[in-house]
Formats: sequence, structure tokens, C-alpha cells
Amino acid sequence: MSASADQTVGDEAARRLVADLVEIPSPTGDERECAERLVAFFEEHGREAWLDEVGNVRAPGDDSVLLTSHIDTVPGDVPVRVEDGELWGRGSVDAKGPLAAMAAAAVETGVSFVGVVGEETDSRGARHLVEDRAEPDAVVNGEPSGSDGVTLGYRGFLAGGYAASTDSVHTSRPDSNAVQEAMAWWSRVESALADSTAAGAEGDGDDAETPVFERVTAKPVEFSGGTAPDGLSVEASVEVQFRIPPGETADGIRETVETELESGSVAWKEPIPPVMETPRSEVARAFRAAIRRVGGDPRLLRKTGTSDMNLYAGAWDCPMATYGPGDSELDHAPNEHLDLGEFDRAVAVLKRVSETLQE
Repeated sequence: MSASADQTVGDEAARRLVADLVEIPSPTGDERECAERLVAFFEEHGREAWLDEVGNVRAPGDDSVLLTSHIDTVPGDVPVRVEDGELWGRGSVDAKGPLAAMAAAAVETGVSFVGVVGEETDSRGARHLVEDRAEPDAVVNGEPSGSDGVTLGYRGFLAGGYAASTDSVHTSRPDSNAVQEAMAWWSRVESALADSTAAGAEGDGDDAETPVFERVTAKPVEFSGGTAPDGLSVEASVEVQFRIPPGETADGIRETVETELESGSVAWKEPIPPVMETPRSEVARAFRAAIRRVGGDPRLLRKTGTSDMNLYAGAWDCPMATYGPGDSELDHAPNEHLDLGEFDRAVAVLKRVSETLQE
């Protein structure tokens, strides 16, 4: 059956959906069972839905707005329970709360919905989506912002891997080995990027500190090294990640990093650009009005991380924002839990936003 807006999803049914989704484990790469529960929810409410070739849940409808969030979670066993009006469990905040709220709002208003896979790793679901479907009139991406918060900006993301190898020599020799060269390279990279940030902040006053959102953040996430199995060389590798603020580019960061190479090489992965949406767009205005209608005080947010909205903004020239219930401080945490009253308010906000954008 095609999309329609004559279906009602009450608070109880929406809460049951989010509890079911949290109950079903869906770490990246193992999203299918959870995705099938979403498909069944749409079919139960008279909406056509299916899994596409990469595993995304597709429920096409009115493209005045596309509601989309991710199905996958990071690993981790957080026992699922409802306690004092809170739903505990892995993914309750990131991002099955936003996902279920969007599904409920999409059924009630008839707008388009997609649940994507792979957001926590390579964003393969979002990458496939922008190649496979036409641009909607607007996008609301689902991530925790709190029921009163609307996220308009994210930093971009660049990952790479450094590798170096040196001949094996006796450790009494003063010659640097690959492990030392990797450590020295990373120290130079951190210093160069810190100097770059400081230079960009000149003129703001001696005591001014550049906000994290406006800085390049450099992080080594894995370091390994030692004598090779054949005993003839010492090898070292470092997996690194950089967060890219608006105004910076992946090419600029790559150039800075590679300038600091005295040995070894860096292999880069495909970058994700930063995004900063205007607070004056019709999507942002619709959220401010909807949040006030349910008694909230709207907050406009900039996140220091990265989301699928970055990819949508890079591919589609339409207004967008990110929204969803939940405290983002609980993302990936061992005490991840969602306030169900906040979840109810988020469903109401998403319904009002969708209705406004349909006008």
C-alpha cells in the first residue's frame, strides 16, 4: 500500500516499537533482524516498506521531508529494562530512540522514511541512499539532541593509516627505529595542527580559546609496532582520525600531515565533509515552532562529532537538520538509557515538523 497519513500511532505503540528495537541487538553488520521489525511496523500500519540491497529500510512517501536515522549500534551489552520511566539498553539513545520516533511520525504524516545501516563505521547505508534516490525537499536526520535541541552543525571526518619500516639493528644503537619514527611523526602532526588552530584564533584576544567545534581534533586510535616475524625489520603502524571543522578541508589536513613525514607513508580513507546549516531555513524554523508548541525551549546545537547528515549535505542541496530524543552524553556509554516521556515529546515534535513542511 502507498503512503497515507490516516494512520494513528499512539504513545503505547510507539513505546512498544522503541522497546522492541532496543531488545533486538543490531551492532554494525548485523542489523537485519532489527530492520525487519521496522518493516513489519510500517506494514502493520498500511505502509509499504522493504529492505534494499545494502539492508536499509525504505518506506517511501511524501518527499516534502525525508525522516532518516540509523539502525546499527556500537557493540556492548547494556541489559534491557524499563525502570522509572526510562528505557535502558544499547542503542536506546544512539539511535533507536530517534529511529522509532521518526518511524511513528512518518506513519502518522505519510512522509518518507529510511532506516540506514552502517552509520557507526563506514556509513554505507547513507552513501548508498544518496546515490540511489532523488533529492527530497528536506531532510531530518535522527541522532540524539534532546527533545528541545536541534543540531545544525557537525564537524567532518578524515581517517588514515601511517606505516613505517626500518632495518632491524641492535637496540644499543642510537639509530631510530620505525616505532620511534612513528611516535615522532605523530608528535609533529599534533604540534602542527595545534599551531594551525592557534593561528586561526589570532585576533580573538590573548585569553580567547577556540571552541572545540572550530578546531581540528587529531586522535591516534590504534598503535602497533615491533620486530617483524622474519627478524629483519622493525615495523610500526598508527591508525589516526581527524575531525574537520567548517572552514577547514580534508585536503588541507592531509597536506599538513604529509608535510610532517620524514619516513613512512599515510594511506587515506574517503573523507566526510563538515556541515553547518543556517538557523533561518524552513526546517530550523519548523523545529523551533514545534518545540515551543509542546512546551519546550528550542536549543540550536553544533556537535563536535560527525553524522550521516554530513553526507546528505554534501550530496543534496536541500535544507536539513538533525533531531532526536536522548542525551548524547550517553552515546556508546555503559549506562545508555532513554527517558520515555522525552521520547513521547520527540514524536509529537517530529509530527508537527513533518506537517509544517508538507504545507
